[in-house]
Amino acid sequence: METLGITHDLYTYNILINCLCRCSRFSIALSVIGKMMKLGFHPDVVTLSSLINGFCQRNRVFDAIDLVAKMEAMGCKPDVVIYNTIIDGFCKNGSVNNALELFEQMDKNGVRADVVTYNSLITGLCSSGRCNDADLLLRDMVMRNVVPNVITFTALIDASVKEGNLLEAEKLHEEMVNRSIVPDVFAYNSMINGLCMHGRVDEAKQMLEVMVTNECLPDIVTYNTLINGFCKFKRVDDVMKLFSEMSERGLVRDTVTYNTIIQGYFQVGKPDTAQGVFRRMDSPPNLRTYSILLYGLFNNGKVEKALVVFQDMQKSGMDLDVTIYNIMIHIMCKAGYVEDAWDLFCSLADNGVEPDVVSYTTMISGFCRKRLWHEADELYRKMHEDGLLLL
Repeated sequence: METLGITHDLYTYNILINCLCRCSRFSIALSVIGKMMKLGFHPDVVTLSSLINGFCQRNRVFDAIDLVAKMEAMGCKPDVVIYNTIIDGFCKNGSVNNALELFEQMDKNGVRADVVTYNSLITGLCSSGRCNDADLLLRDMVMRNVVPNVITFTALIDASVKEGNLLEAEKLHEEMVNRSIVPDVFAYNSMINGLCMHGRVDEAKQMLEVMVTNECLPDIVTYNTLINGFCKFKRVDDVMKLFSEMSERGLVRDTVTYNTIIQGYFQVGKPDTAQGVFRRMDSPPNLRTYSILLYGLFNNGKVEKALVVFQDMQKSGMDLDVTIYNIMIHIMCKAGYVEDAWDLFCSLADNGVEPDVVSYTTMISGFCRKRLWHEADELYRKMHEDGLLLL
């Protein structure tokens, strides 16, 4: 534009500054503002919004506050969008009290809070474990004729479920429906999770059916939550129905799905079926998968098979962590293979793994079980030398 002799205006600068902030080119954006002001253009609320958003994205919320103060001194008053951006920034970094103070300041400055303001605060309070305060804010919101939406209720429902207060979650869900607010997949997932946590898995399955009836498509989280719930109560037949249903709905089963089912079959004493599911996995197994497999085989009396699986893992060049080694040391010690467990313990450093408290205590316990008191005492001293002794 400059080459063609076309002069810039404030609108042009604001577009450029906004683009730079969104692309994380924040230092260049500040330089553009400096050039803009030298040319006699005064930043307006649009300029301020872009900068505030940039600061908050970089977790520089207090810098955003300072910028607002400077802009106010220049006669540029922040609007609800700017306040919302900073409040959300405070809530996301855990500074909910600062967000509430700004909320009060916002009201004093005559800027009316909207549903976005309240949603940020309610979500922040819920994340901080302050559900009662969040509920009070919902009542304040309604009193001020700000209409809550599905985000508002979902945050409150999810927090109530995580606190173990399913009754409150059900009340909130009922209130949401009575207000003709259609639950989304996140709201349904939270309720299904809550019902499963309290052993009400049949009601959780009914919730899935209601969800589908209301044309809200379940996702992988919905099914994984239900599968986990049914597995906990050893209802593996229901689990496989859900497993098949996922495929019918076009959902790709992930590693979490398989891990849960494999563990479920081990828990009901069906190790062969569990191994069959493992072999048919169409998503890559992770270390959690192998942890379940090793413990499951051991707990079902298949120690030798667990040892073979571990040897295959080592041969494959898989990057094993201390948790896997701890599991194998535990299995070997319990099975009476204490010398093999000790060899494995001694090989940790060669494999680039540092033994932790669990490694030491498991090995010490194995020595004690074999009445190898001297070895146990020596390892206890070594544990102390390594700074891992709990006082």
